Amino acid sequence: MAKSIGIKDNFRELRIYKSRALYALTVILILAVVLIGRLFYLQVVEHKRFITLSDRNRVHLEAIAPTRGLIFDRNGTLLAENQPSYSLRIVKERAEDLEKTVLQLTTLIDVSADEIKDFQKRLKQKHRPFEAIPFKFRLTEKEIAQIAVNRHRLAGVEVSADLIRHYPHDSKFAHSVGYVGRINEKETQRVDPTQYRATHYIGKTGIERYYEHLMHGEVGYQKIETNAYGRVMKILERQPPVPGQDIHLYLDAELQKRADSLLGDHTGAIVAMDPNTGGILAFVSKPGYNPNYFVTGISQSRYSALRDSEHRPLFNRALQGQYPPGSTIKPFVGLAGLEENVISWDFKIRDPGWYQLDKDERFYRDWKKQGHGTVNLEKAIIQSCDTYFYNLAHHLGIDPLHDFMVQFNFGTRTGIDLYSEPNGLMPSSQWKKRAKGVIWYPGETLNIGIGQGYMLTTPLQLTAATATLGNMGRAVVPKMANFESFGIEAPSKENIITLKDQADWQNMIDAMVKVMHSPRGTARRSGLNANYRFAGKTGTSQVLGIKQNEEYDETKIALKHRDHALFVGFAPAKDPQIAITVIVENGGGGGATAAPMARKIIDLYLNNLENQQSKQANSESATIELSAEAPNRVNQIPTLNPGLNLAALNKVPFPQPHLTKTAELP
Repeated sequence: MAKSIGIKDNFRELRIYKSRALYALTVILILAVVLIGRLFYLQVVEHKRFITLSDRNRVHLEAIAPTRGLIFDRNGTLLAENQPSYSLRIVKERAEDLEKTVLQLTTLIDVSADEIKDFQKRLKQKHRPFEAIPFKFRLTEKEIAQIAVNRHRLAGVEVSADLIRHYPHDSKFAHSVGYVGRINEKETQRVDPTQYRATHYIGKTGIERYYEHLMHGEVGYQKIETNAYGRVMKILERQPPVPGQDIHLYLDAELQKRADSLLGDHTGAIVAMDPNTGGILAFVSKPGYNPNYFVTGISQSRYSALRDSEHRPLFNRALQGQYPPGSTIKPFVGLAGLEENVISWDFKIRDPGWYQLDKDERFYRDWKKQGHGTVNLEKAIIQSCDTYFYNLAHHLGIDPLHDFMVQFNFGTRTGIDLYSEPNGLMPSSQWKKRAKGVIWYPGETLNIGIGQGYMLTTPLQLTAATATLGNMGRAVVPKMANFESFGIEAPSKENIITLKDQADWQNMIDAMVKVMHSPRGTARRSGLNANYRFAGKTGTSQVLGIKQNEEYDETKIALKHRDHALFVGFAPAKDPQIAITVIVENGGGGGATAAPMARKIIDLYLNNLENQQSKQANSESATIELSAEAPNRVNQIPTLNPGLNLAALNKVPFPQPHLTKTAELP
């Protein structure tokens, strides 16, 4: 039977085709509408948002660190500068594998374990996105070349040029100028994060710390465009930073170096001050340290060596060292006795070489075993008679003595523009009751009368007090920075100490002049051949107590237990231009060790001062002559200021003694 053949339905197929085509077209149109709608949404509605996201990937706001202000001495000598240096930084957001990148860097350049630890600490601190974190400082040219050659393998690694703080005089100004160092986590919490966004350094000690707010400057900004690898393509916008303020100090670099040299290998401190302005001329603490070690981070081994040294080089003795003042305190104790009418200049005692309290078996020995014979106040100052001041302190009493001495800043801060100044200690009966829980004993007052016992003072306090005495009661605040040089009003705090008899000031100064220039003065060797009148007082403070029946023999005592040598003084005696304190730890007698150092420093300063005034006078004279010869000028000649004539003002009226070998005086 034959199969039937179906007839093809073209109309039906066409209808199916059209319906399918319409369906497909509808789907395409719907998808096109969705796509166009999405495109419209992204390109028009969300344009601002996505352009911002795009710019964040492409354009970055980068902070620019300001240039730190410089530090100069009084004559323009640079004490702290900024030197160009290259450092290696890593942007962790751009590093593909941070650990791998660090490992690669250690194979290319010399990286210590301490540097890696420091970098890891910095990573844990808070940072803004895409902020470059320092990895290694002070790159050598070879290291820079190694990084450049392998740059394609080091994503997120960049070499940047910085200005690094440098101290050209090494250790000589470490305890006055101080140093800057890396900002630590504690410091980041107290500084303005905006101002320190690009800064990695902050003042840690000294002037660097105290005037941080002036020397830091104001941060700048720039918009930069980067490529996919994070490399800067161009700068779109820039707001330059404001440089920090330069600081000019009263310090005299030449005087500072001389003082540092004179102390040599001794441990101690020297502070010199202008009694007229309060400006600190020299501020030396020995031993010192090189502040450059701390700028970019000191190694653990080097820091441990400084920290653990028995000589304590990190300790600022000039500011923070607290010492028994010894006999240097006697002029002030003498003035206290005069003020309280306990003694007069004519009051005399007989000194057998010791002093004894009633109903007390103890003998309080004088430094001179056989005694000084009949002694009044002037002789007691000149020859530093302990017995006289034992007697005076006993009859004066500790509380009146305390109340008089605090006027000279003993036991209180001087107010110098440096942080961490201690109070020192000027004891009283109330202080001992509060601090020790027991009463004050009369024998303790005797010790205070010769600058021993509980009393402690700093070299800075001694210098300020000595300057006040030289100024006949006018006390000025010590200061490191010359405020006039950067347009800031200087502190106006000034105290005037008034005595019942103002003549006592001059009489005490005259007695201190005889310490230097009379045949029996304890510092007569240091006053020889001076062309100016020099007022001073020697001192020796005990480090180790001596039993009642024992004699002091330094040859049998370890060096660290020997007496400290002290000297305070000012010159010229009339209208003083410099006051000074020298403390040599375990140096023995003040007259033999400390006073000669002071003499050399004062000689240098007054000689330089006279030369400067002579040059200034010659310059003014030449200007006047030119003005007189020039036509159509005012024909009035101004009066010249002749300056300080040291030779005329300070002729020593005492005959120069013929020295023989005698016992050492304190």
